[in-house]
Amino acid sequence: MIPLPSDGLVSIAGRSPRLNVETVEAVVTLPTFKRPEQVLETLVSLRAQRTGRRFAVIVMENEAEAREGAKAVLPLFERGEMPGMVIIAQERGNCSAYNAGWQTAIQHFPNFRHLLVIDDDEIADPRWLERMCMAAETLGADIVGGPQVPVFADAAHARWAEHPVFAPPYRETGRVPALYSSGNLLVGRNVLIAMGPPFLDLKFNFMGGGDSDFLSRAAQRGFVLGWCAEAKVRETVPARRVESDWIRARSLRNGVISTLVEKKKRAGTPLAGAKVLAKSLALLAAAPFRSLIRLARTGSPAIAIYPVHVALGRVLAEFGYANEQYRQPEKN
Repeated sequence: MIPLPSDGLVSIAGRSPRLNVETVEAVVTLPTFKRPEQVLETLVSLRAQRTGRRFAVIVMENEAEAREGAKAVLPLFERGEMPGMVIIAQERGNCSAYNAGWQTAIQHFPNFRHLLVIDDDEIADPRWLERMCMAAETLGADIVGGPQVPVFADAAHARWAEHPVFAPPYRETGRVPALYSSGNLLVGRNVLIAMGPPFLDLKFNFMGGGDSDFLSRAAQRGFVLGWCAEAKVRETVPARRVESDWIRARSLRNGVISTLVEKKKRAGTPLAGAKVLAKSLALLAAAPFRSLIRLARTGSPAIAIYPVHVALGRVLAEFGYANEQYRQPEKN
C-alpha cells in the first residue's frame, strides 16, 4: 500500500491502470463499511452513467481489518473497468471516511470541478452524475443535494416513504436555504478548498450529522445551495429501519444534531447557548400542536409524533445525550 502524504491513517489499496488524473472533471466518492455486495451494486450503477464528462471514483473502505468492501471492488479498478482508486480509511467513523476521500480527491485529481457523494447502500440513476453537475452549473450553486428514494426490503413498508426520516426535504429543483445530508450530494472543488480539511467534524463520527454541520457552515460562509429533484439515487432500507425503536432513535438523533449544529453556528455570539436552549424549549412547547396538524393531514401517528421526538432530542442534547447509532452498525 502507498501511504498518502498527508496522513498515515489513509492508504491506497489500489488504482486503475493508466488513470489520466489531469482529465478528470468529476470525482465520485463512495464510502463503504461491511457491505461488499451492495458496494458492487453501487459501482455497477456508476459504470452505467450516461455522461460525456470524464469522472473517476474513490472508494473509501472504512473497515480496516477484514476490508471486505475493498477486496470486492479492487478487481474492477485493477482491470481498468472502473476509473479511480480504492483507499483505506484506517480510523473508524463516517466523518473519517468522508474526510479521507475528499482529501484524496484534492491531492490526486488536480483539475476536477465537482465532487459527488453516494453511499454504498444506494443505486444511482443512469443520468445522476450529469444531472447533478448540470444543476450546479445552471443554478449557479456551489453545493447540490438530490433525493434519496427509499426502497424498502419489504414492499409492505412502502407507507413509510413519507415519514420525515425518509422523505426528501424538497420536491422541486432550484436554489434552497439549507441541505442536511451527504447521501446524494455534489460539492464544488472551490468549497472544499475554502473550507479546508478536516472537512467533517470528527465528533459526529458515530452519531451522524457531520454532513449537516459541514453544509451549515458552508452556507454560513456564503456558498450557494441547490437541489436537483431529477438526480435520484435509490436507497435500500432494511426491515430493521422501520421498527419503532429505530425510527424513534433516528428522530431523537435528528434533534440532537440540530442543537449541536446550531450551537456551532452561533458560537461567539452573545448569549448563544441561552438562545439555542430557548428555541429548543419553544419547539418542545409547540410540538404537540404541530403533531396534531400532521395527524390531521396524514392520518399517520408515526409521522405525527416526529416533531415531538425532534424537539425532545434538541432538549436532551443540552444534557449531553448523544445517540451514536453508527457505533454498533449491526443494529443500524
